[in-house]
Amino acid sequence: MSPDLPPAGVEALRTAVRRAVAAGDRTDARRLRAELRAAERARDAAAPPPEHVPRVPLRERVHRVLALIGVPAAPKLVGAVHHAFLDGPGLSVPRPADLRRAEERAFRSAPDARPYYVCAALTADALTPARGLLALSTWPPETRMIGPRSARTDFLTAAVRVAEHAARLGPDRAERLLRRFAANIPGAAAGGVGTVDAAALAEAARAELAVHAAADARDRARAARRAAARLDAAGLLFGARPAPDRTHGVAR
Repeated sequence: MSPDLPPAGVEALRTAVRRAVAAGDRTDARRLRAELRAAERARDAAAPPPEHVPRVPLRERVHRVLALIGVPAAPKLVGAVHHAFLDGPGLSVPRPADLRRAEERAFRSAPDARPYYVCAALTADALTPARGLLALSTWPPETRMIGPRSARTDFLTAAVRVAEHAARLGPDRAERLLRRFAANIPGAAAGGVGTVDAAALAEAARAELAVHAAADARDRARAARRAAARLDAAGLLFGARPAPDRTHGVAR
């Protein structure tokens, strides 16, 4: 591949990949797929940074991603979605617990002073923060509960939202993310070599989601009712605090 490939070369290579697949030429398709990936990397590296744009705070960038996918998410997915659709390279949230603690301090010092808080997803059994997951305070409580089926249903829901967003904007930079989802959803890997059809991905995710969604919703609703009965306002957002250690207390 020529090092001075023009920007249009990415689309030209996509077209060439499709033609090679249609012609049944697997050797040429593999070669073109490798060139396509190299061209995408070169294009992304050469893209100039935005000028005169104020730096967006971390919590706002996390909020944008979570609002887009609509379900609790781990930092790795937050970063991948940010890179695919939002302003610039992947977002790094190395210690999500630190962000949640800062948000909790802000909430406890001035409850509801902010329009939203980046908070915790809660385990359905213990109502404690689910390890490594971030959520939004503006979501219904049941959305922030994590039951035995929730990891899968949230993955499928995120896949639908990402695929729909990619279909609206064009799948260009989101293709890598779409491939990651498609690899874990049966029937989702439609498209040419190295590509995923966003509509096919969304359809496959919805089909599996229909199998699990009702039972998961019941689990989450029960957990939300328990949380409302047991936790204060801060606990509903950031989880139950651990019980005090009584092992060194006075023996009864």
